[in-house]
Amino acid sequence: MAVIDCDVHHGDGTALIFRYDPRVFTASLHCEQNWPREKPPSDLDIGLPKGTGDAAYLAVLEDLVEAALGTSPDIVFYNAGVDPHAEDRLGLLSLSDEGLRARDGFVARACRSAGIPLCGVLGGGYARDARAVARRHTFLVEALGAAFQRVPD
Repeated sequence: MAVIDCDVHHGDGTALIFRYDPRVFTASLHCEQNWPREKPPSDLDIGLPKGTGDAAYLAVLEDLVEAALGTSPDIVFYNAGVDPHAEDRLGLLSLSDEGLRARDGFVARACRSAGIPLCGVLGGGYARDARAVARRHTFLVEALGAAFQRVPD
């Protein structure tokens, strides 16, 4: 199993829960200057500087996903937090809607291409505009639908 945690906050929960379980690979892509201050180690932690935007984020995401899928997990759990968005009050990163869409699409397509089942979960989202947060959560659903749609026989 692999956990790909793209919430803006470090994946400290999964890091602690699975720290002694060699069957689970945990990866966190987060804002280094964000909560929690103490970050228990995941198998792969990538802490980005405050203000990181789409291009830099997506380049690093590719390496993180490649590393996670390289462990040959039987399933991937993906935390698709929308709090890396530039308008998020708690995020500190600067992703756009297009960047979040690209992120979710990349993770979904990579898992599909590798033949690995993907469980996507919603996370984060602290912008003042609740409708915008809800819309951003739909990006994961759209990405999963596009990547895993069944082709009629």
